[in-house]
Amino acid sequence: MKHEILIPGIKATFAVGFWGASFIATKLALQDVSPVTIVWMRFAMGVIILGIFVLYRRQFVLPKRDELAYFALLGFIGITFHQWLQSTGLITAQASTTAWIVATTPVFMAILGWLFLKELLGRLHVLGILLASIGVLLVVSQGDWLALISGRFGVYGDLLILISAPNWAIFSVLSRYGLARHPAARMMFYVMVFGWLFTTGLLINGPGFTEIGKLSQTGWLGILFLGIACSGLAYIFWYDALQAIPVSQVGAFLYLEPLIAVVVAGVLLGEPILVTSIFGGGFILFGVWLVNRPVRKEDAPYKQEIS
Repeated sequence: MKHEILIPGIKATFAVGFWGASFIATKLALQDVSPVTIVWMRFAMGVIILGIFVLYRRQFVLPKRDELAYFALLGFIGITFHQWLQSTGLITAQASTTAWIVATTPVFMAILGWLFLKELLGRLHVLGILLASIGVLLVVSQGDWLALISGRFGVYGDLLILISAPNWAIFSVLSRYGLARHPAARMMFYVMVFGWLFTTGLLINGPGFTEIGKLSQTGWLGILFLGIACSGLAYIFWYDALQAIPVSQVGAFLYLEPLIAVVVAGVLLGEPILVTSIFGGGFILFGVWLVNRPVRKEDAPYKQEIS
């Protein structure tokens, strides 16, 4: 039994490690090219790798005509817009700060589930949301307590990254419909194709393909890591883990993502590891842990009435 979960556990760890380091790779590539070029190149590679995987698993089936608009919407929200938010945000936001903010995504998923899916929201969930919010304030203030009190803290990039968290939560909620009808890898392939196509339009009308020639060796390494590891292998590893390990156990691996990002950003980018950031990150992770805990109906005063 231990052997049966060892390999999936290793795959989940690698997937989270890749995603944690993705913020640093993006920062490196941003030194050479614009965000839209990074997103286009990253998901061009991701589409190829995920497509080969879907064909190898014999999961490829053309989507139905009435599903095209749905997958296009998901592609725009989850790939084009989401990655634009994060890549553009990373121009000014620190990679470590970004990772902590992105870690709040489950909080927004809980709020959306309560608002639109009639899911229960217990006292511990509410406490978790408050703690995660405090943690974000501590992280983006970077130890400047006076700025925290006055409300003047953070950079423009932090705001874009913060918007990306509820945006991914919306994408995740909308994805439930498709995941009930398609294997996860196949659906992600459809979504990634549409998102990449939308990004192609932005690239043509923006910096154009000539910008790719500006990439340095470091920039290419960042792009290759994003495309091969983060947009290709990480999704495959993650879905393999989900097939072998309960969702709740696989989800716990995500707590490693911001920790990995902080360490890698400190080593490769020289970003300082502040006590306030670690303290705030602790608030975020504990808050997310509370939000992910199951709730009993009798402990859930905050619930939407089903009419």
